[in-house]
Amino acid sequence: MKVYDEKHIKNIALVGAHNSGKTTLAETMLFEAGLLNRRGRIEDKNTVSDYHEIEHKRETSVFATPLHTEWRNYKINIIDTPGLDDFIGEIASTMRVADSLVTVINAQQGVEIGTEIIWEYINRFSRPTLFVINQIDHPKANFDQSFQSIVDLVGNNAVKVQYPIKIDGAQCIVDVLKMKVYKFKPEGGKPEKLPIPDDQKELADQLHNELVEKAAENDEELMELYFDKGTLNEDEMRLGIQKGMLNHELFPVFCVSALHDMGSGRLMGFIDNVAPAAADLKPEQSVEGNDIICKASEPTSLFVFKTFHEPNVGQITFFKVKSGEVKQNDRLVNSRTNEVENLNQLFIMDGKKRHPVDKLTAGDIGATIKLKYTETNDTLHAEGHDITIKPILFPEPRIRKAVQAVNKKDEEKLSEVFKKIHSQDPTIEVKYSNELKQLIFSCQGELHLSTIDWILQNIYGIKAEFEQPRIAYRETIQRPASTSYKHKKQSGGAGQFGEVHLKIEPWYEGIPDPEGFNIRKKEEVDLNWGGKLIFYNCITGGVIDTRYLPAIMKGVLEVMEEGPLTGSYARDIRVMVYDGKMHSVDSNDISFKIAGAHAFKAAFLAAKPKLMEPVHDLEVRVPEELMGNVMTDLQSRRSIIVGMDSDGKHQIIKAKVPLAEMYKYSTSLRSQTQGRATFKTKFASFEPVPHNIQNELVKEF
Repeated sequence: MKVYDEKHIKNIALVGAHNSGKTTLAETMLFEAGLLNRRGRIEDKNTVSDYHEIEHKRETSVFATPLHTEWRNYKINIIDTPGLDDFIGEIASTMRVADSLVTVINAQQGVEIGTEIIWEYINRFSRPTLFVINQIDHPKANFDQSFQSIVDLVGNNAVKVQYPIKIDGAQCIVDVLKMKVYKFKPEGGKPEKLPIPDDQKELADQLHNELVEKAAENDEELMELYFDKGTLNEDEMRLGIQKGMLNHELFPVFCVSALHDMGSGRLMGFIDNVAPAAADLKPEQSVEGNDIICKASEPTSLFVFKTFHEPNVGQITFFKVKSGEVKQNDRLVNSRTNEVENLNQLFIMDGKKRHPVDKLTAGDIGATIKLKYTETNDTLHAEGHDITIKPILFPEPRIRKAVQAVNKKDEEKLSEVFKKIHSQDPTIEVKYSNELKQLIFSCQGELHLSTIDWILQNIYGIKAEFEQPRIAYRETIQRPASTSYKHKKQSGGAGQFGEVHLKIEPWYEGIPDPEGFNIRKKEEVDLNWGGKLIFYNCITGGVIDTRYLPAIMKGVLEVMEEGPLTGSYARDIRVMVYDGKMHSVDSNDISFKIAGAHAFKAAFLAAKPKLMEPVHDLEVRVPEELMGNVMTDLQSRRSIIVGMDSDGKHQIIKAKVPLAEMYKYSTSLRSQTQGRATFKTKFASFEPVPHNIQNELVKEF
């Protein structure tokens, strides 16, 4: 296979809402370039990109799939991505390595919520972006409405390069960059090139002039040429459009029918001719603050943007060559682990097909297999040239479930499989909670969850149960209390004896030391679960030997690890041990540990204990007309609305919501808003549980 340099490699990602036609467009692009003799169809389960069994079953993309094609001395790497935001991890990792984004819009629907969500990520990465309005030949297609929805999304920097018309009943596309009409046969194929009809000339000239103006705005020299000549030639326009795309200030709009192969060749010609190559992008900065230059002459560095565990193959590692060249059998260092990896095999991927290559150069995308120490977000670099490429920031999970294997014999296997699944999709988190005594699984939504469940059963043969997780409450006190406890045990020989008198009080940051005590020593314990224990030795007259104080504190901590109300962790308490008794023979550490624990527990229950629950900051982005439903639902979840902002046609609702009320919120919000609202949450604080709910929880415990 021919090796292309960094100026002749284009990496594009097909992004857009579910059912916009990305997979069909990818298939058509491969066919148009001659890599396929026959185009597959999603319904026939034979497309190059959607090759996984679960994608066949659901007839939708679940994974981002790298493909490639060659077009007029350029190599175009294409990554087909899912359209559902449950799989946003696949989309985000793809955007990180794409040089340009092709955002596909369904001509019947215009910009949908999926596209709006993806647009937020496009803005974050500031990648050059063009729009493709697909399915223009559908009876319900509405190009003008679809274009307006793009303008509503990105502003007036969206500019038509093409628009559809009918001539003698045949589907045609007017191209205002080339000022030609492409007329297509119903079955597709090579179009007939025609002059622009008289009845379209005025509109085409107007759109051409708008395109010229937009192109000229992005370069001072082009602007001067435009003022001098009143126009720009095609090459000058291409240069201006590319600069506008690089500045994220110009968004060309094309139209196609991917299903019937109309306009895909012209789209590929634009990608080939105008869309930025890897070497055209601004140099990326490494974690160390150095520019990463996309040139073959630079030291080698690779960025791992995706891993996939293929049955019977093992781990496939997908990477982009950020600088230098990588050859078969190269030895590269992982910047995270400092381990050396041997790249024994290099591949170009087309779905499940692996094409071996000897070398890949800067800007290219490839894959290798069976790396031992490398995961998604890792950097591999040449020995002696340390570099770390900034990682992808994946979104936080939105739903939590407790999970366990139905067959207890599968528990260990389940943990190992989850490690693989997390390495494949970092938006999934799996952690065992010692506090809750549950394995907690977190992901992006119910569809994401059902996909993982399917993979567990059908790929790994594990049946798992997902259920509502317990809540990590905290216990504390609201007023001071004093108590004492005498532990005495005699069973022949040496017995046990220890008596402890103590006082406890609520602790808060900045509280002055207690008055009325002779403080001999103060210890601050930062608790692993948050909050503090402040422990004072206030013993006078030697009634308890100093060597027994650590045992008393250990007894207190044991009670705090399993609080008296619900067995939850206790926090933010200070303890003053001020009196007691000991025995010269029978006193020992265990005696004082038991006495300290019982005294503390009795004092805790007398100190008006209260239960604290985790409260999250919730941010919901919802279309204005649907805000009432969301607000009503939030009020039913014990939420406190703390603010509201507007963002175009959307409202941003900010609230504080108890975690206990967030179970299945993702499903509920999707149902209330037809999938048009999104949300994100983050832990905020622990707040008191209402008295009636506390009573129920204590009774249940």
